[in-house]
Amino acid sequence: MALEADVLKELRRLRTRVPLLTGALAASADGLVLARDVQSVEAEGLSALTAAALGVAHRMTDIAGRGHFRELLVRGSEGYVATYAAGPSAVLTLIADEHANVGRLHLEGRRSGARIAELVAAGLDNGDARAAASTGGPGASAPPGRSLGTLPVRMPGEPRRPLQPGAGN
Repeated sequence: MALEADVLKELRRLRTRVPLLTGALAASADGLVLARDVQSVEAEGLSALTAAALGVAHRMTDIAGRGHFRELLVRGSEGYVATYAAGPSAVLTLIADEHANVGRLHLEGRRSGARIAELVAAGLDNGDARAAASTGGPGASAPPGRSLGTLPVRMPGEPRRPLQPGAGN
């Protein structure tokens, strides 16, 4: 519970530092909400979509040879959705108005992502059970050979595998 309160404080500080930021959400890489400061958005749905986008972004940076995922920016007709890595097992998603200063959004989003990564790591070190369960720490179960936040991808030339009920595909 302490992790959630600390991350929420960071999200609220972030909202005061970035004008026209309308929402902030911290989640584990597999889509579980750690803390949220959003009004008009369903946090669980956004968190799940963030996890899916994170998997695609990881894959895209890997295939393009651009290193590890750092951030993703989506621009819609009414504003921005920005996602930032928050360590190896968490992610920060920000929702901003169309007139937001994107440079400021990136600067503060990166800083908060780093701070949230520290908080999550400290929560794991202190044995925070919720942090462990939601970020792949002790007691969590990620599929073998697959890190959290990645999607299974069929490589060209590989045969398709049929989905089997209960196999965790």
